[in-house]
Amino acid sequence: MNLQDKYAPNSICFGCGPANEKGLQIKSLPIDDSNTEAVFTPATHHEAFPGMINGGIIGSLLDCHSNWTAAWHLMNKSGLDHPPCTVTAYFNVKLLRPTPSGVELKLTATVSEAKEDRAKITSELIAGDKVCATCEGLFVAVKPGHPAYHRWH
Repeated sequence: MNLQDKYAPNSICFGCGPANEKGLQIKSLPIDDSNTEAVFTPATHHEAFPGMINGGIIGSLLDCHSNWTAAWHLMNKSGLDHPPCTVTAYFNVKLLRPTPSGVELKLTATVSEAKEDRAKITSELIAGDKVCATCEGLFVAVKPGHPAYHRWH
């Protein structure tokens, strides 16, 4: 089962919330404790110009998928039964080439560095055999009192 449906079925996040009917609803699947994959097929309403998707949509896909990779890794590293709620500290997206709509896109994400409550993630968005965008980001587990602390529960 994908991480979002298993651990945050009521999430309203635009990028990955299963409960957001108008969102992207990406589904991240664990490969191992430090790697995940997802697929997404953009529609015409995700386009910036005919046939190519908007850079903001690309950023949302990479941000959310990377965030879940961090949460998954921190959960396993700490021996928890539920991922900690993580938020984006920063993410840097490089748009390498136009990304087509109407085709299945593959998202990959890997933990490149981790500490007790944070993980640095590198990710890619791939169309066919071409890397269209890359991302590096830092994702941090929040503590009680943070506005996002209970968002997955």
